[in-house]
Amino acid sequence: MENCIFCKIIAGEIPSQRVYEDSEVVIFKDIEPIARVHLLCVPREHFAHLSELNASREALLGRTLKKIADLAPSLGLEDGYRLIINQGENAGQTVHHLHIHILGGETLGWQ
Repeated sequence: MENCIFCKIIAGEIPSQRVYEDSEVVIFKDIEPIARVHLLCVPREHFAHLSELNASREALLGRTLKKIADLAPSLGLEDGYRLIINQGENAGQTVHHLHIHILGGETLGWQ
């Protein structure tokens, strides 16, 4: 999508502090962190909502969650982490490209 900030980050048009990338996802530091570790995991394929999942995207989401779990220790998340997927305006979704917030590196309260 031409106006999607995450698509531009993935394409390298906007700089980011990437901590991981492969052919399916890019993980980078959130520019407004709310935890000691606050990363965004963004699929390279643009879609905005879980309601847009099809068989291919379901498999991608499963691999993405497994990738996060596998990377957690190297990301400083060995003591635990929280995953958040905001869906829609009322949930606080400001970028309409599906993404997973990865929070950790400290004891997290209920937010």
